[in-house]
Amino acid sequence: MGMTMAEKILAVKSGQADVTAGEFVTASVDRVMVHEMLAFMIEIYERHNIPKKVWDVDKVVMLMDHYVPAPTVDAAEMHRKMREFAKETGLTINLDGKEGICHQVMPELGFVKPGDLILGTDSHTTTYGAFGAASTGIGATEMIVVFATGKLWFRVPETIRFDINGKLMERVTSKDVILDIAGKYGTDVAQYKAIEFHGDTVKDMSIASRMVLSNMSIEIGAKFGMIPPDEKTIEFVKSVTDEPFTPQYPDKDAEYENIYQIFVDDLEPKVAIPHSVDNVKSVREIEGLPIQQGFIGSCTNGRIEDLEMAAEILEGNEVHNDVRLIISPASRKVYRDALEKGLIDIFVDAKAIVCNPTCGPCWGGHLGMLGKGERAISASNRNFRGRMGHEESEIYLASPATVAASAIKGKITDPRYV
Repeated sequence: MGMTMAEKILAVKSGQADVTAGEFVTASVDRVMVHEMLAFMIEIYERHNIPKKVWDVDKVVMLMDHYVPAPTVDAAEMHRKMREFAKETGLTINLDGKEGICHQVMPELGFVKPGDLILGTDSHTTTYGAFGAASTGIGATEMIVVFATGKLWFRVPETIRFDINGKLMERVTSKDVILDIAGKYGTDVAQYKAIEFHGDTVKDMSIASRMVLSNMSIEIGAKFGMIPPDEKTIEFVKSVTDEPFTPQYPDKDAEYENIYQIFVDDLEPKVAIPHSVDNVKSVREIEGLPIQQGFIGSCTNGRIEDLEMAAEILEGNEVHNDVRLIISPASRKVYRDALEKGLIDIFVDAKAIVCNPTCGPCWGGHLGMLGKGERAISASNRNFRGRMGHEESEIYLASPATVAASAIKGKITDPRYV
């Protein structure tokens, strides 16, 4: 019996010829990413008098993105301790808070390659699966083990496969695809499973659009959310790194726990309504619901194609008087590209609020928090109760196109008709 992508990568990284779902392996890690969770690791190091050891300083990427710029003294202290840790251990890749959101920055700077095993202290580390990597988020104590040894144990996950075919309508995006999947199959359909995304629709997607699928794989429970590398993937990776890599592809006789067929020709814009990502409806079903805030950004939809889509809709229009529209490019590079393309001018002219690259608005750490009874439509990835502010506020998840259209109208709006 052949192997899936996850099985192949875990086999290679554990030094075995083959592995099967359910087996336990100890695998060597190619790269790790740590953001502000490192501060919690430092607390554990100090509380238990654990030596601060890093097995390979060149394989660790450290940055700040959740509290950037630091909004409180506690956050500033957190960042100070991280900088001291980097100096103390000799970390060579300290991006501080200067480059942007981790899951955008990692592939942009060449830290993600097909066939890699990558771990991060953030649940949306699954994003790198868009490049054919096996990547997942882990906790602070697990990362301390990885820092010390460069290895971690895994239960080889079962794999499910989504075959996605058809041509998306104008202003219907990969965000609508993954929301549709969440709505149909629920948030636990891939619980501790690997996902492989296949099909003509995926092949036609840009790298940025594929990243949305992998990013939100965690929202349906996935350990890994992977897309087989193709010429787009290889071309992108070679443009950002000279490091060698070995892509892994599923065997033709790979065994999948389930294969789901998704057809998108008639897919409409989708929205996840409070307070769960799988509580999904078509935009037309709730169209007209007033909003007070819109957000375009995050590790899910803060890339240049997202900003271009929003700018196309916003150009010549203004954000409704009752709405605050917050736009945050996902990285310094995306911000610069948006400047060069004139997108920032369009946003400012439309009376949107343009922020620095940061996770702040997405998770309520700072920037744009919601008050009691307020409703936001967001291009981010989670709509849990209280995530963006008051526990009695509401978050509706949608594509950047739907957010932009809704911000103009002051109510949830189908972007195809704006």
